[in-house]
Parts: sequence; structure tokens; C-alpha cells
Amino acid sequence: MMTRKHMGIWLLLGCSLCRPGWAEIYSYTADDGTVSLSNVPTDDRYTVLISATKLAVTTAPLTKSRKGIAGMAAKAGYDQVVNEVSRTYGLESALLHAVISVESRYNPKAVSKKGATGLMQLMPQTAKRYGVADAFDPRQNLDGGAHYLRDLLRLFDNNVSLALAAYNAGEHAVMKHGNRIPPYSETLSYVPKVLDFYQRYQTDF
Repeated sequence: MMTRKHMGIWLLLGCSLCRPGWAEIYSYTADDGTVSLSNVPTDDRYTVLISATKLAVTTAPLTKSRKGIAGMAAKAGYDQVVNEVSRTYGLESALLHAVISVESRYNPKAVSKKGATGLMQLMPQTAKRYGVADAFDPRQNLDGGAHYLRDLLRLFDNNVSLALAAYNAGEHAVMKHGNRIPPYSETLSYVPKVLDFYQRYQTDF
């Protein structure tokens, strides 16, 4: 429940954001617990509650938030098919969503500089290997990508980090480096990104 103190803060903050002249918000708490807020402090008992710098920071994440909302909407659009494909190959849907989030951001028409295509960014040889005739078709792409990921997990004894490294750099690169994540900058960045999404999505299912 929002207290009067919080309501007052948000009301004054809202006004401050709308009126650039209100650069600072000050507060004073009396002995009886009463909180006074002002943009023009009347005595030295007032202290800065929100500074101009903090106000700038407060407004900055709005664009990022909108992107986050758009990303979640795109994810929701593929929830059903991802769940179906995940069950087919015995994978967690959270893991599949994590790979898609990093690989293509749910753009079924995505094409990388190296020629990887679709939601799970399948290379032509991988698509052919798993019978994907149209890598731009979301269902086919997900089926091929999930099948490949399942095989990589089996190959590396269900070590998710190694399977992801292999998905990015190829299984031979992982084996060449003693079944460790290859020291490639792209792969070293890719694995923790996917794991971060994976951990976050696990709480959603």
C-alpha cells in the first residue's frame, strides 16, 4: 500500500518531470513523523531527496523499458510453438527462449554476416543436416535448432555452458580446446548472455 509520504513524493516527482524548473526535491521529517516536501526549502532542516541528476537518470530508462516490453511481446508470440518443440526434444523452453533471444531477438527473418538465418540462426550446413528446408520458417527453424541443441547437450554430458559454446562456435571447436569454452571473444560473450536469459526465463515458467 502506498503511504501518504509516497503519494506525495510521486506527485511532486511527476510535477518535477513535467516542469524543468523544479530541479530539486527536498524533504523534512518532523518529530511526529510528518513528512514535508518542497522544491523551495524554507529552512536548513530540509535535505535533498531527489537531485537534478537523479531526475535525469529516472527519465533515461523509459526507452529501454519500451524495448523490454516489445521484446516480451515478441517472446509471447512464440511461446506455444517453443513449448511444443521443447517437449519434442526434451528441452526446457526457458533455454530455447534464451538462445532465440540472443541469436535473433525473435526476428524470423534475421540473417547474420556469416550467413546464419532465422530465429535460432542456423548455418546452411546445420539446416541441411537437420532437414530444415526453409530456415526462415519459424517452425522448421526452431525444430532444427532445438534438435541440434539437444544433440550438443548429449555430446557434452548435459553441460549447458559447453553446449551453448558449441552452438555458437561448433562442437569441434569445443573439443579442440579440451571440452572447454573456446577462447573466442564472440563465444566468451555469447555463453554468459544466453545463461543470463536462461536464468531469468526459468522464473517465468
